[in-house]
Amino acid sequence: MRKGADTEVPVLVVGGSLVGLSASVFLGRLGVPHLLVEKHKHTSTHPKGRGNNVRTMELFRTARVEPAIREAASVLAGNHGILQAPTLVGEAGEWLFREIDPGGGLARFSPSGWCLCSQNDLEPVLLEHARALPGADLRFATELMSYEQDADGVTALVKSRDTGEHTTVRAEYLIAADGPRSPIRDSLGITQSGPGDLFHNVSVTFRSQKLAEIVGDRRFIVCYLTSPEADGALLPVDNRTQWVFHAPWHPERGETLESFTDERCAAHIRRAIGDPDLDVQVTGRAPWHAAQRVARAYASGRVFLAGDSAHEMSPTGAFGSNTGIQDAHNLAWKFAAVLNGWAGPGLLDSYDAERRPVAEATAARAADRSGEHSHPGYDAPPPAAGGGGRPGGILNVVLGHRYPRGAVLGAAPDGPAVPEGLRLNGEPGSRAPHLWLRRGAERLSTLDLYERTPVLLCDATTPVWHEAARKVAAVLSIPLRAYRLGTAPGADLEPEDDWAEAHGVTPQGAVLVRPDGFVAWRSPSLPADHEEPGDLLHRTLSLLLDLA
Repeated sequence: MRKGADTEVPVLVVGGSLVGLSASVFLGRLGVPHLLVEKHKHTSTHPKGRGNNVRTMELFRTARVEPAIREAASVLAGNHGILQAPTLVGEAGEWLFREIDPGGGLARFSPSGWCLCSQNDLEPVLLEHARALPGADLRFATELMSYEQDADGVTALVKSRDTGEHTTVRAEYLIAADGPRSPIRDSLGITQSGPGDLFHNVSVTFRSQKLAEIVGDRRFIVCYLTSPEADGALLPVDNRTQWVFHAPWHPERGETLESFTDERCAAHIRRAIGDPDLDVQVTGRAPWHAAQRVARAYASGRVFLAGDSAHEMSPTGAFGSNTGIQDAHNLAWKFAAVLNGWAGPGLLDSYDAERRPVAEATAARAADRSGEHSHPGYDAPPPAAGGGGRPGGILNVVLGHRYPRGAVLGAAPDGPAVPEGLRLNGEPGSRAPHLWLRRGAERLSTLDLYERTPVLLCDATTPVWHEAARKVAAVLSIPLRAYRLGTAPGADLEPEDDWAEAHGVTPQGAVLVRPDGFVAWRSPSLPADHEEPGDLLHRTLSLLLDLA
């Protein structure tokens, strides 16, 4: 242990909300010991941040947390679509979309799906799973007081808010998941790009016995109520008696948070719903600010930003929380690789190169979506002259985002981080295709193969790749897994569809997939010019993992 340190861990996570807890789960799954500190005593009690997109649920599936999350979310499992109406009394209004996945077409692309689980329900699940993993030390009511970094690591001082005890922590790396006002980001001098604040709301939790009768069988995710006298957004918590209402708040006009009294909030909700006699019992209020900002750097030395400390996004579409959880996943496998010695520290540079462009493109799309949905309180700027704006779909953002630069080889370096269409065809830098596989009586997705190690996919009819992977893994001391796909003798897995075609290679080719499920490199066929597959694979892995 370093002299003067009370605790020594490879990774210190500051912040125990969705992103910090996700980081703990992902690090724990990979066997990385870590300490998480969170200044609040408990997880969130406010029902917010409920939309978990399909990519996030894929990651939770791989981490074996998905079933518990869906159980926690079961009360809202039947809610789909977004409704827009002047009031909820009567039948007026239109569905902006009726189903999240109409026709079940998403099953072609993913073994998972969207999940409506509010933050106050999701965080306890993540906390329970994180605490059950070896090497995870999670301390709530514990605040970061100060930190300093040097060439070899970070030394931090944390304080228990229960006992007042101070503890010195020495870590090799620090993840700053400390929110949009991140003191850590500010201490690093990292500035932000983007237009800044977009709009402000007050989130009001309330109980009502009668509202369920008015809503009827309209099982929406959110309903935007557009009456000029009292606009807002209504969200069900249990579809019966508990609800959330987002009321516009205009601090730029001198409106204070204190002016949102219980009486004012209840009256506003009644007008928005369209029933002056509606029973409304306000149970809580919380301000929130929609903004579009992205940090100009995601790391400084051994400190890495994740989640809201790295980016703020308009809430429409829940892009912010999902992007943050995926930040944590991107960091976790890279920390594991570097700390376990099978990648060089240069691999960590790819975090900024990969995740920051995705956040910039996603934040812009989130703001557009708030404008498309006429989110209460948002005075969206007019579309650019002569342009039709961005396409209305979001699958290209959720599943189709890619890494033109970073720990990939063969990607178009000037390509967009979020392309206009959804292409999951095995291109380097994109999320690897989903195909169903058979292993005896077991049925699994290709995505289930990716978590702890790089994976090489090859055809059972071309076993030279499998043998090359075995030898290179031994030479480079890399935990590389290779799978022979097909029905030929020696096959490890039998795909239900043509795996090679889906990944853009021939049966003589191979595809290298990172632990996070993104394609790192592919060889459409056997190497030309008489180069041995093993030599090509050795050179490729050395470059990707900073082992050259």
